[in-house]
Amino acid sequence: MSTSGPQGHTWQVKKEAEEEDPLDQLISRSGCAASHYAVQECMAQHQDWRQCQPQVQAFRDCMGEQQARRREELQRKKEQASAHC
Repeated sequence: MSTSGPQGHTWQVKKEAEEEDPLDQLISRSGCAASHYAVQECMAQHQDWRQCQPQVQAFRDCMGEQQARRREELQRKKEQASAHC
């Protein structure tokens, strides 16, 4: 019996859908996905990044805040690990 029937195709489509772009995963985890999508929508509409500066700045600010929180979290973990040694 062949395995190339609809079940194989369904599995392949599902597998591809599950493989999300690593950058998209990072943005989703950052909490900045909404501002990222706003940049994408603006770019699609205007085709000129210069017209999308408010959206770009909002995304930049969001990612900067997220990175600062991540640095603080890593620093706290490092300090806690040092205190336990």
